[in-house]
Amino acid sequence: MQTFYLAIAAIGGYLFGSIPFGLVLVRLAGLGDIRAIGSGNIGATNVLRTGRKDLAAATLLLDAGKAGIAAAVFGLLLGTTAGLVAGAAAFVGHCFPVWLKFKGGKGVATFVGTMLVVFWPVGLVVIGTWLLMAAIFRISSLAALTAALAAPAAAWFLGRTDVAIMAGVLTVLIYVLHRANIARLLKGEEPRIGGKKDAAAPATDDPGDTAA
Repeated sequence: MQTFYLAIAAIGGYLFGSIPFGLVLVRLAGLGDIRAIGSGNIGATNVLRTGRKDLAAATLLLDAGKAGIAAAVFGLLLGTTAGLVAGAAAFVGHCFPVWLKFKGGKGVATFVGTMLVVFWPVGLVVIGTWLLMAAIFRISSLAALTAALAAPAAAWFLGRTDVAIMAGVLTVLIYVLHRANIARLLKGEEPRIGGKKDAAAPATDDPGDTAA
């Protein structure tokens, strides 16, 4: 029966996480298909390239919230482990949504939302690490990658091995999804926060997206 409950949590979390809020909001605003703008990513960073900060903020909150809601609902109904599974599945759904041929966002906002709900101290560590690294280096992807790496370490240090394992798996996925950013970081070519952007440019090969 436990396996059945976990399967339900995984399916429910995935389907909820796969809702492409960035795509939906941009279309409702009459701005076309977000996949034809900037990097083609459905996350908040690319939504910002439409010039609509309100849409980008809404996308950020909704992408973070959907994973948190999935983890909270299934955790409350089916137990802690089911909540962890649902949160992780929502992250996977966001990054690989079935509705968009498995081409979604990079999951940073969704990762933060998951961590805040499954174990809020780790969520705060992730946010704090991102803010610190962003303030020092002014590179969003570097801040995101460092913050993700801090999550499993913090969870393990605080005695939540289950959260550490989940966060570790999701961190690996974040690094895989950010491989282009990592390559640019190694070359010193990754754009900085506040740097010049071409907001209305056609879709290109990932010009530094990280937020969602």
